Amino acid sequence: MIETTMDGDTEQIPLVEYTENAYLNYAMYVINDRALPHIGDGLKPVQRRIVYAMSELRLGADAKYTKSARTIGDVIGKFHPHGDAACYEAMVLMAQSFTYRYPLVDGQGNWGSPDDPKSYAAMRYTESKLTRYSELLLDELKQGTVDWIPNFDGTLTEPVNLPARVPNVLLNGSSGIAVGMATDILPHNLNEVVSACIRLLDKPKSSLAEVMEHIKGPDFPTGAEIISSADDIQQMYETGRGSIRARAVYSVEDGDIVISALPFQVSGSKILEQIAAQMQAKKLPMVVDLRDESDHESPTRIIIVPRSNRVDMDQLMAHLFATTDLERTYRVNFNMIGLDGRPRVRPLLELLTEWLQYRSDTVLRRLQFRLDKILDRLHILEGLMIAFLNIDEVIHIIRTEERPKQALISKFKLSDLQADAILDLRLRQLAKLEEIKIRGEQEELDAERVDLEKTIGSKARLKTLIKKELTEDAASYGDERMSPIVVREEAQAFKEKDLISTEPVLVVLSEKGWVRAAKGHEVNPAELSYRSGDSFFAALPGRSNQDAVFLDSTGRAYTAAAHTLPSARGQGEPLTGRFNPPSGAFFTGLAFGEKEDRFLVSTDAGYGFIVKLEDMITKNKAGKLVITVPKGGVVNQPAMITDDRHDYIAAFSNEGRLLIFPVSELPTLARGKGVKIMNIPKGRIEDRLEFMPIVRVFSEVDALVVYSGKRTLTLKIDELEHYRGERARRGLKLPRGFQKVDQVIVEKGDS
Repeated sequence: MIETTMDGDTEQIPLVEYTENAYLNYAMYVINDRALPHIGDGLKPVQRRIVYAMSELRLGADAKYTKSARTIGDVIGKFHPHGDAACYEAMVLMAQSFTYRYPLVDGQGNWGSPDDPKSYAAMRYTESKLTRYSELLLDELKQGTVDWIPNFDGTLTEPVNLPARVPNVLLNGSSGIAVGMATDILPHNLNEVVSACIRLLDKPKSSLAEVMEHIKGPDFPTGAEIISSADDIQQMYETGRGSIRARAVYSVEDGDIVISALPFQVSGSKILEQIAAQMQAKKLPMVVDLRDESDHESPTRIIIVPRSNRVDMDQLMAHLFATTDLERTYRVNFNMIGLDGRPRVRPLLELLTEWLQYRSDTVLRRLQFRLDKILDRLHILEGLMIAFLNIDEVIHIIRTEERPKQALISKFKLSDLQADAILDLRLRQLAKLEEIKIRGEQEELDAERVDLEKTIGSKARLKTLIKKELTEDAASYGDERMSPIVVREEAQAFKEKDLISTEPVLVVLSEKGWVRAAKGHEVNPAELSYRSGDSFFAALPGRSNQDAVFLDSTGRAYTAAAHTLPSARGQGEPLTGRFNPPSGAFFTGLAFGEKEDRFLVSTDAGYGFIVKLEDMITKNKAGKLVITVPKGGVVNQPAMITDDRHDYIAAFSNEGRLLIFPVSELPTLARGKGVKIMNIPKGRIEDRLEFMPIVRVFSEVDALVVYSGKRTLTLKIDELEHYRGERARRGLKLPRGFQKVDQVIVEKGDS
């Protein structure tokens, strides 16, 4: 229980109730009086008080600069009893052209930089005044447009809101964290927002799509590109919540990359640190130098020097967009205090409609204030005219009566105001010319009165007036969009193998499934040293940044990056240490090259098809089934296809048969059993009596060198023609002595 004393009595309150009320009061204070902007003027209380205090100090755009400490002293002494550091920081933000799209404070001295917004000088060193744009918030302040409340000590009054002539809540945006809620409103372009407001005044039932013909999206003061899709932007405006992606602007000058605009609230020094860290970690081998050439003429100018002109600039920047703050995502939350005094997230249409209601009420109050002033003046002028028409009698009453005011009132049926005005007349104003002036002023004021009454009584005339004023303000203070809205591809960071130098390598596979990679393509793999009982099986040339695919006897494929394979200076390592093949399986094939390269995969049962290398690549250590192996069969070494239209397939059986047919007769598949290449009876395959152990791909100018023991047979164009046939035939017998084929080598001819 908590005990509180009230007028000598003690009141007991449950602790839960006390803490709930205390927290609720604190939460409402933070929401309404600190963290969230008001929809009317788009300002938080501290910002509003700074602008108002500066106007009271007569620090308009045409005034001389005054020490910022003087302004902050007035603000915290008269209106905002909080810390001077926090108050001054709020003032600094309103003066930074890279933070506010339309700054409210014109600062002289060090007010921070885009590189470090908080590097501003102390308030005793800087000077400030209001910008021309702030006139849009203050011009109508003393015209009865807003309510006034006592300041914190009751000695002065301050405005509840400022009579903004434009939707400042959208133009400069806002961000803040309250209790249980937050706001994130991005800046927008004045011309676009005003144009949308005029559209809603003309057609109040306009759809969001129609309004977005005017408001394309946010407009950052730094000029970065907005790369969010049109659907994402529309969704953001439709719900009042979402996100926006912005990306730095770059160009290529003399082979160097020049970054000329950074995303909103991104520090150039942080970008330099992020890129330099990647260079030190050797994650950017294609970059040799990084410079910051920013100055007063070019506030943002970061130079990235590539290693050579062969570096893909767009790919490099895509990596930097994905890994640094050169691309940034901004949260959007249109949460603000409305005309009802309650915080709520508002979609764009509702936001603009509610602000236009605020503007209409403000203009009506201004017109009514002026009308009241005119009526009061006309009333006084009417009394003065009575006095001039009866000047001799008025003078007589004033000279002879003890109480001339009451005598004038009773004699001419005047009001107190009229009587006071007559008594305040000077002798020189009794001239005939003054009567003419009064009649002229009456006519002018009466004409203005009629016009004001018509405008106040007509919604159409009121809308026309608001549109006219909005148009004039846009012409005076508007500017072109700074942030272009463009469609860009998704940024992708470099993969590990993209950063590997592309050196020529030769991947070598042994009979027992040991693998290694030799630098260069000139190495003779047969001459390398092998473990006892092991020997050379297959080798393929490629690049160090490519993937090598290994096939096992069951038709499964496994992938290893070439740069991760051991050097050929040793005897390599077993593939079973990297992968998990099925029990009893052994490695029988190697494919290596670009992802688009095509290979003939086959089984010694006589089946096969063409497959792209990328369809065999997998990250699974257990492999990926590529070709279905019939019972009793195993997978052959794949053969690379170079020309689908002119290449031929040479299929050899263990009985010395050879069948040649065009590659075009085979289908391209991602996986499967394939089609029959050579006709071998099923029973003989299962018993391993007859099978197709060798398949080669060659062109019409190549020769085939067949090895059988110590014998060799070279088959050239004329001899090969003899073995040509249709796919799925048994083929023809090779000459005597070549009933057992050990090896076939394709001898390249001149094309």
